[in-house]
Amino acid sequence: MIEISKKKPSYLISKELKHYLQKYGRNVHLPVCYDDLLRYSDAFPVIDKRGKDTLWNSVIYSQSAMQELDKALTLVYALLKTDGDTSVMEHLHVDRIDYCVFGNSNPFRIKIINHFNDNYDYFYVKRADASRIYGLELEHLLSPNRINFIVHKETLIEEHIAGIPGDAFIQNYLKRPELNQVRIAKEFVKFNERCFIRLLGDMRSYNYVIDITPDFDNEQYRVRAIDFDQQSFEGKRKMYLPQYFKENNPIVELCVKHVNLETAKQYQQEERTLMARRLKSARYRVKDLIDTMRKDTLSTPEKENQLKEELADFHKNNDFLKCKNMGDIVRMHLKVILTKAKR
Repeated sequence: MIEISKKKPSYLISKELKHYLQKYGRNVHLPVCYDDLLRYSDAFPVIDKRGKDTLWNSVIYSQSAMQELDKALTLVYALLKTDGDTSVMEHLHVDRIDYCVFGNSNPFRIKIINHFNDNYDYFYVKRADASRIYGLELEHLLSPNRINFIVHKETLIEEHIAGIPGDAFIQNYLKRPELNQVRIAKEFVKFNERCFIRLLGDMRSYNYVIDITPDFDNEQYRVRAIDFDQQSFEGKRKMYLPQYFKENNPIVELCVKHVNLETAKQYQQEERTLMARRLKSARYRVKDLIDTMRKDTLSTPEKENQLKEELADFHKNNDFLKCKNMGDIVRMHLKVILTKAKR
């Protein structure tokens, strides 16, 4: 069993990262900040349909404070979804604000509802952490998923990523007879490869979701990361491979059952090829991002040294030992793996 750091420190946004966010339209002035939401007067636990504590608390504000927050948060939603088109705000209001005391980022979850048809959506307000922002950007550029987020000073706004949480999927869906076990095994192998290539850690079952899409003859699945706090922070190579977390054992057992070694290599190569193509199509933006990472601090010297030594041994490539920080290691890892994919 592998152990993850108990509490990853939060890294401030550097001047270089602020410049990157400004250049690519991620830095947007917001009418409300994270600290404004901390001024609630009361809270009570949010219980799921089965009567279990969700680790979220629904928070309550004074009437005057809630009126201000309703206006400000619907504007934030418009900035996130429509680039600030306020014409969409007239029929929207904040239905509920939840606060999570579990994990590193302690996010607020905002439920926005359309009072015409009761349709609703969520977004999140978090403290801005450089690690998470790099993780979000790498996901946006190198994965099959687009990520919508904006940043202002020390506040990060993220859209909701829809899907069934991995732990709930394992508990409630994995043994259903209609589940296509081969396809979910394939997608987990590809997800495992994506996380390793871009060095995204801590993909335990509650840090990703399963997106199920009905197809004409069956269902398609996609595994999507939802927690990016552990982007290139840990020193152990296995921390970047979801297959090694005990919480994922039931899905790993499916992979062992349905995917042999040659087929696994095929799926890995498919994912590497697709990532190489995405890298090529966004090469200038990826270069700007990696260059910014190389000037930043995202981990401790001990973890950086451990990771570059383990990757040098794994890839039989001593060029990793020349890396000076996590940004260098990410750059080298992308280069080593995705260059092979091109060949």
